[in-house]
Amino acid sequence: MSRDKFKTLTEQMYYILICMKRECCGTDIMELVAEMTDGRVRIGPGTLYNLLEQFSEAGMIEETKVEGRKRSYMITDIGEKVLAEEDERLKAQIKDYDRYFERGQR
Repeated sequence: MSRDKFKTLTEQMYYILICMKRECCGTDIMELVAEMTDGRVRIGPGTLYNLLEQFSEAGMIEETKVEGRKRSYMITDIGEKVLAEEDERLKAQIKDYDRYFERGQR
């Protein structure tokens, strides 16, 4: 999986990685993202499990536990780095917006 694919994360990718800061399974992630965003962002199982596979292949998350069909995951150092870079990118966008409108631009 190319690193460039994760240069800019979608909202769903971003929130999934945030959830991975603690061990959780797919069902936990779907519930946490909906709760964290007051329902604004929802992730269906197809999207979630596709992204989990991609993150795993890229070394961004690792499987921590398997109980029957239930698999739990946590973020890795690589995933933490990608998440931190995305956080900085988003903060820069907000800063740009604020600076632009402070100058009276509309």
